Amino acid sequence: MQGAGPAASNARDAERALVAALRRGDERACEQFVREQTPRLLALARRYFRQEADAEDVVQATFLQAFRALDGFDERAQLSTWIFRIAVNCALMKLRARSRRPELEIEALQPRFASDGHHAEPIAAWAAPEDGTLERAELCAQVRAAIALLPEQYQTVLVLRDLEGLTTLEAARVIGENENTTKIRLHRARLALRALLDPLLQRELR
Repeated sequence: MQGAGPAASNARDAERALVAALRRGDERACEQFVREQTPRLLALARRYFRQEADAEDVVQATFLQAFRALDGFDERAQLSTWIFRIAVNCALMKLRARSRRPELEIEALQPRFASDGHHAEPIAAWAAPEDGTLERAELCAQVRAAIALLPEQYQTVLVLRDLEGLTTLEAARVIGENENTTKIRLHRARLALRALLDPLLQRELR
């Protein structure tokens, strides 16, 4: 733990130097920035789009917007979190520009409770089948399609937290809200996704 302070300080100094170089238009700094950030941004974009060309368009739009907005970057924030937020917004903007299926009402997908506080309907446990059914490509596609039906703010928190593997705090910073709000939204999103997937998984697991 004693080495964490100096290491963190060195990382922040390196990031400030990179930001300064990017603002000067340093070509090597720009190449380094793009090279380092592209894999993660591309992975994120692929969560939203099946076509590789669409994901690449999102990444390109992200860098264009980031370079234009560098002067307004608050150096108290992390550069990686800042550009990740831009990528999420670019992906959502591209989705909005398309004709999409109507989003489902999140309230309709929440569990119902009886007057005694217990679930009004039993919730069956999910268990992975021995033949690895849950990893089949078609099932993964259906899960992805179910996520896409949720309202954007719930879809985004699921992608960041459960697919990208960010912590709740990291996801909150990307979304731009406090951690408690993100926790609540994530819980509701998971309940909604479960409601959508229960019929499918119960059928697959039989």
